[in-house]
Amino acid sequence: MSQSDNPYVLVERVRPVPLEDLDALFWKGLTEERLVIQRCPACAAFQWGPECVCYRCGSFDLRWTEVPRGADGRHRGVVYSWERVWHPVDPSLVESVPYVVVLVELPDTGGVRVLGNIVEPPDGPIPIGAELMAVFEHHDTYSLLQWRLRTGAAPIGCRSTTAHRS
Repeated sequence: MSQSDNPYVLVERVRPVPLEDLDALFWKGLTEERLVIQRCPACAAFQWGPECVCYRCGSFDLRWTEVPRGADGRHRGVVYSWERVWHPVDPSLVESVPYVVVLVELPDTGGVRVLGNIVEPPDGPIPIGAELMAVFEHHDTYSLLQWRLRTGAAPIGCRSTTAHRS
């Protein structure tokens, strides 16, 4: 079966397409190496994914706010859960498998979590609670949020004890 006949393999790499009024500022922030998510001025709650209404209080007055940076000036996160991917769902990823998809809890945001990949992942398990640093992967017309394990950092914990799968 060729890749074009395989329903599980995408023929062309899918690029993110901003929803103009909803998440364009998120994608713009990534091109500027800034991680921005929605925050409600009425109740101070951060939220992700983007919506027209606050998850907590129902306000329609949401603002795009940069996620607090660590003391080193970098965006950081904590491993909440992860999965090592062995099957490339896109032909452009054939050379990249296995790769690690990670669910990252963002400190100082009330438990907001985002997805990304860990660049240069270790061969073994990734500790839940391990500290990550944001890596902005720039392409010709867009940027992606990826993550790198912070070497030498002890796990700092997250709001849950979710187990991992490898």
